[in-house]
Amino acid sequence: MLEREDLSRMLETAIVAARLAGQYAMEQLNYARTTIKNGTELVTEADPKCQQIIIDRIKETYPDHGFIAEEGKGGKTLKQPPRGDEPVWWVIDPIDGTNNYAHKILLFTVSIAAMFEGRPIVGVIFEPATESMFTAIKDGDAQLNGRRIQASEEKLDSFSSVGLDSHMEDGVPKWATELMVRTRFRNFGTTALQFAYVAKGSLVATLTPWPKLWDIAAAAIICKTAGAMVSKWNGEKIFPVDLEKYNGEKLQALAANKKVYPQILELIMDK
Repeated sequence: MLEREDLSRMLETAIVAARLAGQYAMEQLNYARTTIKNGTELVTEADPKCQQIIIDRIKETYPDHGFIAEEGKGGKTLKQPPRGDEPVWWVIDPIDGTNNYAHKILLFTVSIAAMFEGRPIVGVIFEPATESMFTAIKDGDAQLNGRRIQASEEKLDSFSSVGLDSHMEDGVPKWATELMVRTRFRNFGTTALQFAYVAKGSLVATLTPWPKLWDIAAAAIICKTAGAMVSKWNGEKIFPVDLEKYNGEKLQALAANKKVYPQILELIMDK
């Protein structure tokens, strides 16, 4: 059984790892070359290097923990199962917002989560360009740079902002166009940061149609501890995830404050 002291120690490790990777990404911003992965995704030279920085730092403290990360060999998922008695998995997105990063747009994050029994227990999202460190541990507070944050109680109206992805594989559904008309919709180009902005009350909701686990694992616990709701688009729970079987499959995620969450679900179901 993991105690609060264990979670705090893991959080400290994740914070250091995220900061090291973020600093390297900023140093390489103007130099990293870009290639296309799996025919659909951009990847830069900095992505695997940042990932290795994170893994090396975590392994210094937790050599027997497992890892699931975005940048494996041949465009596949990197997966290293736990080897010890503590079945903790670290789920890593070294640069969330690679398309932004590749185009020198300073909206990207480092996302690190520790998961136990299929659920996130520690989450860190670091935005290097603004030195913004979002953090959370299970049954604790969500924080931004050490200060508590909470999801808003703002309603869905023409003054509120909702995060929407820019590419939806089957076209833009009617519920999404309605949200575009009714709100000030936003797309940061980094899923993790949009979820973090729900947690700190800047967005009332965000929806992403095809995230991978590393996009949302840290974000989910940060949102939950900030008082936001997180689920699939149909209201079903995302977690637990069978980490032994997970190999980079697409998921589906919605995060929203408690006032807006049922309205978003109703919009999706009706359209």
